[in-house]
Amino acid sequence: MRYALGIEYDGRAYCGWQHQDHCRAVQTQVERALSIIADEPIQVRCAGRTDTGVHALNQVVHFDTTAQRPLRAWVEGVNTHLPDDVRVHWVKPVPDDFDARFSAVARQYRYVIYNHPTASALLRGRVTWVRQALDAAAMHRAAQALLGEQDFSSFRATGCQAKHPMRQVQRVQVERQGDLVWVDIRANAFLHHMVRNIVGSLIRVGMGEQTESWLAELLAKRDRTQAAETAPAAGLYFITAFYPDALQIPRRGADCVVWTCAEVKA
Repeated sequence: MRYALGIEYDGRAYCGWQHQDHCRAVQTQVERALSIIADEPIQVRCAGRTDTGVHALNQVVHFDTTAQRPLRAWVEGVNTHLPDDVRVHWVKPVPDDFDARFSAVARQYRYVIYNHPTASALLRGRVTWVRQALDAAAMHRAAQALLGEQDFSSFRATGCQAKHPMRQVQRVQVERQGDLVWVDIRANAFLHHMVRNIVGSLIRVGMGEQTESWLAELLAKRDRTQAAETAPAAGLYFITAFYPDALQIPRRGADCVVWTCAEVKA
């Protein structure tokens, strides 16, 4: 039987999603908890791997098992064996050909900036602090150059292993709510560090160090060295993955305002 799970996690204590022998990873924790409930080894595949310190609101994974358990066991039972900073929020039986990664038609990330002269003690590790005043409206206008299918080489990490730099950005929005500025990006897929590299350059625009046309110019150059530095991991959240409507995969978190989440409608 194949199941899909929706997982939320605080990435501060982890070296990312993917299992690694030398450090603590979210995948390791999830597979261990699932294996206890299933009483057999369980492996999972996720919709989008996250790096060290990156958070998730609705990371979608799938796994196969021969164990017969009530659905609540895959949520309540698994959560009893997970650390407090990782939680399963929903489970759903899915077709045998469902794949959390390859069945997804889009993914959404949110980057959260605390824009205030003084850093926040309570939000440390959950947002990125920028003390200089940011013009969120200018950042939003600049970001519209990212829409459509384009070559994102200028925002691609040096070690990115993707076969090509073409990605289709379906939606990008920059908004301010009080001292918080967030950047929402939805695309069919993302290159390694793509969101953080984009945000680093948008911050330059927001501070007035670059013009609103700079993002379009960077895209045309296809040269990572011409863009700004990579924004820190702390403010980045994997919000959700999107699937064909017929699969009815929950979209919890896709319209989150920072950490306040609801079910998103198509």
